[in-house]
Amino acid sequence: MQTKEKTKFTLSSALMLILFLVLAVLMLFPLYALFLASLKPATELFRYGLNVRWDLDVMGFANYKSIFSGKGDASHYFGWYKNSLVITILFTLLSLLLSSMVGYGLGMYRFKGRNLIFTLVLVVMMIPVEIILLPLYKLMISMKLINTIWGVILPFIVSPLPIFFFRQFALGLPKDFMDAGRIDGCTEYGIFFRIMVPLMAPAFGAITILQAMNSWNNFLWPLIVLRTTEQFTLPIGLASFVSPLGNNYEALIAGAVLAILPILVVFLFFQRFFMEGLTVGGVKG
Repeated sequence: MQTKEKTKFTLSSALMLILFLVLAVLMLFPLYALFLASLKPATELFRYGLNVRWDLDVMGFANYKSIFSGKGDASHYFGWYKNSLVITILFTLLSLLLSSMVGYGLGMYRFKGRNLIFTLVLVVMMIPVEIILLPLYKLMISMKLINTIWGVILPFIVSPLPIFFFRQFALGLPKDFMDAGRIDGCTEYGIFFRIMVPLMAPAFGAITILQAMNSWNNFLWPLIVLRTTEQFTLPIGLASFVSPLGNNYEALIAGAVLAILPILVVFLFFQRFFMEGLTVGGVKG
């Protein structure tokens, strides 16, 4: 009986592994096709579209050389890259700090109006961002933040989704740690940063990936706020390669491949922290 159950378990595990391998190949296939397209001239793209044909006669790194040479349309590429990196890093750090404190406060402390505040957070989650673009734009004008990185960062650093996520995670944390910290003389901020933040590592890992991706890929709001070419973020800059005045698909595709790298690094790095954080802490009684 045990041998039969073991065989059944092994077979189901093998089938599950095969399923996930197939899904992984399907997910990575577009990236593979994009990378091959970045090694070919635009004429091949127009002739065959995105494909996985290996044609060594036309393949090369000329598209990447045009990016790194900094000539023509790609002269501002690494300036856009730098702008996106700065905005993404600042946005993610500030969002993690403020959203985690708000979510932790709503989840761990009991005070008058707590449920009302949480209800307002849920209501804001239901409002499409397009509805508030005009009021936010007027606010940025009044604060003289148009065409600055802070005009891109500040309106969305405290978002309802991270607050909701941190609040739900904090509800599952034992309050015994808070009481122990108070007995040891910790302040409320000390309890949060020294005790609770390590316990919330899975939440921080997940929200870091989410917020970094949202900031890095954000197109609409930076397009509204930023006006000069030097201040553009990478998505806006890449979009400028295709215009009624001319199209530079070679630089567009090569630049898009390079744009994947930071988010790939963030995902791989914080995925490890996310998995490790699942085993952090606990009340032993």
